[in-house]
Amino acid sequence: MLSEPKNITATLLVVFLVVSCLLEMYFSYAHDRDLYEKRDTWNNVYLMGLAFVINLSTKAATFFLLQFCYQFRLFEIKNVWVYWIVLVLAQDLLYWCLHTSGHYVRFFWAMHVTHHSSPLFNLTTGFRSTVFEPLYRVFFYLPLAFMGFNAVDIILAYLVTQLYGNMVHTQTVRKLHPILEYILVTPSHHRVHHASNIRYLDKNMGMVLIIWDRIFGTFQEELPEEEIIYGLTHQPEDMGAVNIVLHEFRAMRADMKRAPGLKNKLGYMLHPPGWSHDGSTQVAKVMQRELQEAEQQKRIAV
Repeated sequence: MLSEPKNITATLLVVFLVVSCLLEMYFSYAHDRDLYEKRDTWNNVYLMGLAFVINLSTKAATFFLLQFCYQFRLFEIKNVWVYWIVLVLAQDLLYWCLHTSGHYVRFFWAMHVTHHSSPLFNLTTGFRSTVFEPLYRVFFYLPLAFMGFNAVDIILAYLVTQLYGNMVHTQTVRKLHPILEYILVTPSHHRVHHASNIRYLDKNMGMVLIIWDRIFGTFQEELPEEEIIYGLTHQPEDMGAVNIVLHEFRAMRADMKRAPGLKNKLGYMLHPPGWSHDGSTQVAKVMQRELQEAEQQKRIAV
């Protein structure tokens, strides 16, 4: 579906990502960094393959749905530079919305949690895809078609930004120049995103630009005094690939089963992870507020 120059661009970007992964593996081995573990890496590759199969099976439907909506476009951008700049900016903002829903709506979190399940953080962690995301992702990008962007360009823009998003899954790059750190999602920002520390939960949702998080209040800087713990707040005991994909669905079903009334049952699907009808567990925002209050009390006492 992509034209030949665009296919070549996409292929070169994928090759660059694979070579980068191999170089990081060598760096980790040569310097005893322990950034990689064999089973974890194979899980990442397996889950990437599973996501690729689902992507492939839904590709035609995604393309035709976008093209169908494109018929009803509200306007067109004639200037090619403005066209691509607006497309990338709009696509990145809509990705922020997609990603944020994956953290604040438990039904979507049950799918997105796969990506956060690794206790390690390296370039192959980006391969640990939200396996079922291709089934609903297109609905977040339909506004682009109505804005006058055709399906091929939307898909290409997503691919390019996704590959950039993969490249920030690394511990080998420290903080960049302050200007870049202010504008772009950097490895430092994304390390925060993958942390299970209370302070860092549900932060830095952007793919390419961090400005959306600064605007909408979900930004958190990486702090040198707080060591990052990667993975989930409650790591599953079974780290097999199947359980990684399904464990949160099973937990959500169990919570819904014991909840009284339809409203509470739906609450376990639609509220953020950690919500409970009886207050026995807490969402991230409540835990963060309590952490801030405790730190403030500590400062006052000193």
